[in-house]
Amino acid sequence: MTTRRNFHTHTALCKHASGGVADYCEAAVAQGVTALGISDHTPHPDGRWQSTRMAMAELPGYVQAIRDAAAAYPGLRVHAGMECEHVTEHVAFYQDELLGRHGLAYLIGAAHWYPYAGEWVPIYGQQMDVQQLHAYTDHIVKTISSGHYAFIAHPDLFGVAYRGAGEELHACVRTIAQASVDCKVPLEINAYGLRKKMIEDGASWRFMYPLMTFWEMIAEYQAPVMVSSDAHRPQDVWGNTDECLDIARRYSLQVVNEDFLVDQGAPARGSGS
Repeated sequence: MTTRRNFHTHTALCKHASGGVADYCEAAVAQGVTALGISDHTPHPDGRWQSTRMAMAELPGYVQAIRDAAAAYPGLRVHAGMECEHVTEHVAFYQDELLGRHGLAYLIGAAHWYPYAGEWVPIYGQQMDVQQLHAYTDHIVKTISSGHYAFIAHPDLFGVAYRGAGEELHACVRTIAQASVDCKVPLEINAYGLRKKMIEDGASWRFMYPLMTFWEMIAEYQAPVMVSSDAHRPQDVWGNTDECLDIARRYSLQVVNEDFLVDQGAPARGSGS
């Protein structure tokens, strides 16, 4: 990867980040980023997870801000995206409203929650057992195979809540890797985890994510990968992404950022025009 292209950033609209679209564009130019995707967390028609999501009423302003920033920074290719949980009853909203009426360029699939025992279980705030790990894996595979998402954000996010290794973990990683290869959907090495505190796992300390065991196994399948900063502050628009590239090189992973959205002739798809 010879140019800096990042497609995973958040704004203050999600209530756990800072800065607006123009702030990220300004920082991107300063940090040598040539293509920038704004991909805040999607609102939901039923208002779920509202404490960490923009409101539905803020969606048009979000899209307009991306259009305005693209016009203000002509040397930077700005693309409009959204990070989405795979909630099956909201897929029509993703397709008809986000990609359709608002013309977003891409959707990122993510699993900050996953279905288990009839409920949506959060990754953060509790430990994950083996049965839950398999439920998470099933959900990630459904997200990949749905065909709605350009790539999968931090597929190893389970490392926040799951401790240990062994065959159960390896089986889950192999399942995710195979789905990525079969569906040609890239998996993301996410730099945000490198900016968070490390955790104790057995006798050693590690990042919550990226989880090195995960990426070492992904290499066996040659699944495509994206590298992203997952910036929640403008100053992190390229933050730690070079370290993600180092991980990709360490395991000889195929980074596909260079090919992402290159066929779009104009910046700021998702401008509503």
